[in-house]
Amino acid sequence: MVHQHGDEHDIPQEHRIHRHGGWLPADHRVQHEWLKTQIEHVDRTPKKDLIPVLQEFKKLIEGNSRIYMYFNQMWEEIPLKKPYYKDPTGMKKQIRDYRHMLSVLNHIFTQPPQWTDAAFGVGMVGVPMVGIFDYVMATPSGHAAFLDPEVNKMMKKILNEWGKFLKSPKSAEVLESHKQGWFSEHGLKDLMEVANAPLKTSHRFEDMYVCDPSAKHHGYESWDDFFTRQLREDARPVASPDDDNIVANACESKVYNVARHAKLRDRFWIKSQPYSVLDMLGHDPLAAQFNEATVYQAFLSALSYHRWHSPVSGRIVRAFVKDGTYFSEPLFEGPAGGYAEGERSASRPADIDVRGISVAQGYLTALATRAVIFIQADNPAVGLMAFVGVGMDEVSTCEITVGQGQHVRKGEQLGMFHFGGSSHCLLFRAGVPVDGFPTPGRLENVPVRSQVAVIKG
Repeated sequence: MVHQHGDEHDIPQEHRIHRHGGWLPADHRVQHEWLKTQIEHVDRTPKKDLIPVLQEFKKLIEGNSRIYMYFNQMWEEIPLKKPYYKDPTGMKKQIRDYRHMLSVLNHIFTQPPQWTDAAFGVGMVGVPMVGIFDYVMATPSGHAAFLDPEVNKMMKKILNEWGKFLKSPKSAEVLESHKQGWFSEHGLKDLMEVANAPLKTSHRFEDMYVCDPSAKHHGYESWDDFFTRQLREDARPVASPDDDNIVANACESKVYNVARHAKLRDRFWIKSQPYSVLDMLGHDPLAAQFNEATVYQAFLSALSYHRWHSPVSGRIVRAFVKDGTYFSEPLFEGPAGGYAEGERSASRPADIDVRGISVAQGYLTALATRAVIFIQADNPAVGLMAFVGVGMDEVSTCEITVGQGQHVRKGEQLGMFHFGGSSHCLLFRAGVPVDGFPTPGRLENVPVRSQVAVIKG
């Protein structure tokens, strides 16, 4: 059974990495092989002019002494040992410096995300930029760089250009049945095993999603059109649509955490990653009502469905996107160690956690680009609640499709992640008798619009 991308073939334990949402392959060798293929193409072909947005990025790096230092040092700070290199001599890092990084990005931006058939060792799962930045994000200089406001402003420009390409007809070229196509034998098998597992169904792709299997690319006009595909209405029925005491799941997702009594402000950067409600909610004035909140967090699968649906019936009080970081990873994942509560952690000081940003889900809720939607529930026992859609890496584009003052029914669409997604949170105020959340650790997704919690009393 496929739960994480790459599970369909045998992976030696030393190469298997559990990554929340499977945004990078379960087999670490696939990521290395993919990056090796991109680098070999760049190194053996005549050098191309950088696209305009990457020329601007180069100018930023070389024109700012602080950023120039970060982008030089981050590559030097990657340990020169397994698993951080591919060359068997151990003497050559895959990405050599920021100039090499720009050349590889320049190549990647001309091709759509390919299906990763782990058995053949090709492609990635739609997040090629994190494949490049995976290790440097966790170095001290990478940590500083990807928190830098000017760097994040530039990253937003770069990702907007990437997004334009992923909405173009050319990006639909990978929606075919060849080995690197998302409708290949292995691609469809994995997509549908993930989709069918929660409700033990046996749907075909066209039974689950709105598409035309007889049309080119199943009728999808671009990669983004495919990634934001709509579910057929009967594939995910709304849980007890007329019972306001039943809370519906907002996203097709795996449970990450359930926290009680989350503080309005907390040290979200430490290893335990406590929720910091004020930061999560973008310092909105309504956030003050959520001190001691109950927080439910779940992460989305790279192979799944990326639209958000209202957990309750009610009125949209406020809805906005909070710009934040794009590739920031906490220091406790990196070679500099990190801070435990009140003390410095010296464990494995020379290593980078190869699971990467996927284990920093709590940290991301306070810093990453995110959509925040406050809903005044029709059920007075709930009152004001909040939904937060948290972006990650190049999947940080959040689109809200509802507006202030609009009334929504439970299960109605709120918005979507473009090019993927990271995780989402539901926040309930102190005193709301909400319980019955799914238990963290289950392998299957919790179906979107199914029951995720109950209001008692």
